[in-house]
Amino acid sequence: MLGGIGPTELIIVLFIILIVFGGGRLPDLASGLGKGVRNFKKEMRQLEEMGLEDTSKRKQPSKVLQANSAE
Repeated sequence: MLGGIGPTELIIVLFIILIVFGGGRLPDLASGLGKGVRNFKKEMRQLEEMGLEDTSKRKQPSKVLQANSAE
């Protein structure tokens, strides 16, 4: 899953992050990262629902694009 990163390397990286940011800021960093991932997934779902995720496979423009061009 993580390629060439083993448990030892992961522990070293986490230890360095702990030293750089301190224990008090780690929950804030994790929370911010989680919110960012959640927002990204939400936007991707919205694009999929609108049919704009992969326009190279579509033969006709979506209804949203047609409505915007009619104005």
